[in-house]
Amino acid sequence: MSMDVKSTIATGKAILGIEFGSTRIKAVLIDQENKPIAQGNHSWENLLADGLWTYSMEDIWRGLQDCYADLRENVKKQYDTEIETLAAIGISAMMHGYMAFNKNEEILVPFRTWRNTNTKQASTALSELFAYNIPLRWSISHLYQAILDNEKHVNDINYLTTLAGFIHWQLTGQRVLGIGDASGMFPIDLVTKNYSTEMVAKFDNLIAPHKYRWKLLDILPKALLAGTHAGSLTPEGAKRLDVSGHLKVGIPFCPPEGDAGTGMVATNAVKCRTGNVSAGTSSFSMIVLEKNLSKPYEMIDMVTTPDGNLVAMVHCNNCTSDLNAWVNIFKEYQELMGIPVDMDELFGKLYNHALTGQTDCGGLISYNYFSGEPIIGLAEGRPLFVRSANDKFSLANFMRAHLYASVSVLKIGNDILFKKEKIKVDRITGHGGLFRTKGVGQRILAAALNSPIFTLETAGEGGPWGMALLGSYLVNNIEHDSLADFLDKHVFIGNTGIEITPTIEEVEGFNTFIKSYKDCLSIEETAINCKRVRL
Repeated sequence: MSMDVKSTIATGKAILGIEFGSTRIKAVLIDQENKPIAQGNHSWENLLADGLWTYSMEDIWRGLQDCYADLRENVKKQYDTEIETLAAIGISAMMHGYMAFNKNEEILVPFRTWRNTNTKQASTALSELFAYNIPLRWSISHLYQAILDNEKHVNDINYLTTLAGFIHWQLTGQRVLGIGDASGMFPIDLVTKNYSTEMVAKFDNLIAPHKYRWKLLDILPKALLAGTHAGSLTPEGAKRLDVSGHLKVGIPFCPPEGDAGTGMVATNAVKCRTGNVSAGTSSFSMIVLEKNLSKPYEMIDMVTTPDGNLVAMVHCNNCTSDLNAWVNIFKEYQELMGIPVDMDELFGKLYNHALTGQTDCGGLISYNYFSGEPIIGLAEGRPLFVRSANDKFSLANFMRAHLYASVSVLKIGNDILFKKEKIKVDRITGHGGLFRTKGVGQRILAAALNSPIFTLETAGEGGPWGMALLGSYLVNNIEHDSLADFLDKHVFIGNTGIEITPTIEEVEGFNTFIKSYKDCLSIEETAINCKRVRL
């Protein structure tokens, strides 16, 4: 087996997917059968600078190069060979945000990530103008907010893109973006599979009095469908990616995509009536629709699959950060007691113990808001744990409350789809860090959504593998299948995953919890309004 893999790598038939997540940059190398054969990692963290969440340009490039170097080293250790060329490369990253460049390819202001919620004025105005929900984190909201704030750099914008689009541009020279990621910049016309010309015209008319040097389509990346050739690795790009100098130029790239799109691919959820939930630092659900919703909802984004089908997206800024912080408290306790710490074991023990708690968490409530949460209408976050003297305060209930909190906002958004819009879904698949402890996050989410939840073997690490699969779709789709058919026939054949269906008691328990959760949101609002002075 390892000799076959070695030959695949040595002859340049392997495919590379790289994804920039919130806390980790990860590379996954796959073989001709679309199976992972090697990985590389780099950990990083966002920064809060001048009130805005960002990652520095230095951290972006250092992270990419370190991640690729880690992949190279792992390949050499496992297979005693060097990566010199590849069949294809794909770049993915967190969607949305704001990366604006001048004609000299210099970034005009620090990268503004999806996590920023300072765009309420712009989001509201554009949603009204377009009669279409424009979320706070979308690139067009960031652009218009900069205009409303009279930021001087706006006139000098020559190119506006996402993180994935930026990396792809620097590696290939191509100003393009996969349609799924593009749909998180500006609304897409599902007929033309391009930006809505009607809404583009409305925006250009709106900003015409400013007399900028550009019009909107001048600065946006070209939207491409999955399977489209999106450029090749340039000499400059090869040096940026592989500082060792081994990687050869000319490797084809598939369109860069957002993490939502790669999540759909990695969970085989690109066809109508399928969906997936990605749960890590943030969480979001993606439900592929048979038809449009009856009206716009502020809680629901309308985006697309990587091949341009309509998706209802419920995006939550917060998921596991607060949960992880509490687990780290128990890690500190173990260290204090001189007990060796295995983090996988610690997570597993605490998560599984949570399932022994009461289904309504005994009255305990947790709010996991590290940052603002637009679905709830909160511009800032304050992590809180709330209980009364009479609540059942046990370790199991405590952990269960924090697990519930990680998907509570997601439930509130999805209740609109399932209860108001009567959306039908045949399969929902979970992936991301919440599902690494087998069966626990899956059962919690099933209770929250009152739906069976599937997980695959790749549930913990789906995104970069999904990006590699899009690279495979570019170069290995010799039968010209649709993306959904390609995944069914060549990737997920016979792999239906593991299904967990919630019990009536679990659903009723979560519903009791969520009622108290919503009733007590004023506690969170009060905490936000109480400004602390940190000496």
